[in-house]
Amino acid sequence: MPDDRVDGAAPGDVERLPSGRHRLSRAFVADHQVRRILAAVVEVAGADGFGQLTVDAIIARAGVSRATFYVHFRNKEDAFLRAYDALFTRMMERVVEAYRGRPDALGRLRGGIGALLEFLAEDPAAARTWVVESMAAGPAAAVRRDEALAALSTIVADNMRELYPHYPDPDLTAETIVGGIYQVVYTRIQRGEAAALPELLPGLLNAFASPDLDRWGPGAAAGA
Repeated sequence: MPDDRVDGAAPGDVERLPSGRHRLSRAFVADHQVRRILAAVVEVAGADGFGQLTVDAIIARAGVSRATFYVHFRNKEDAFLRAYDALFTRMMERVVEAYRGRPDALGRLRGGIGALLEFLAEDPAAARTWVVESMAAGPAAAVRRDEALAALSTIVADNMRELYPHYPDPDLTAETIVGGIYQVVYTRIQRGEAAALPELLPGLLNAFASPDLDRWGPGAAAGA
């Protein structure tokens, strides 16, 4: 069975290549090195914070040489951004898988948000790297984070339109809800409570079922 942790696995989960001569292709070796380095970025940032993320710490955790690191990455910031992107890709794959095939908007939101919370709960180091340490990683990481939240907001807004077709500004409401969820998740991870994130799902879903929103449902008159 393929490993869905590919770029986010701990270096210990990505076995070292055999030493000496072997028949592995150059591309395979390079990919393996990159995976070990990205996994090390997540482990170091997730355990010690972005402030402690150095090239020395990364290569020590990954078990690669400094020269190998610089073959694949410009600096620690470049490595962090690549690790962030890999985590977001894995997370969105889980969200889309849970989202697909649900018969209604509320079911899709339940599945997608639930998958997001479960993904973060399964790997506290990845959760801290993606949610918390990206806040300290500089302007480029901030752009990545904004793009990620915008992608999630688009999904929420599409379902808001189905739930409440007469709501005047679903995009703004979706952005507000996603931002609120992000802040709640951030706080829990900061407190070391990542494993309990899935328990928040029922409360977070209440944001989509408030009495104030009901008046904008399918039976409401447009412009009410």
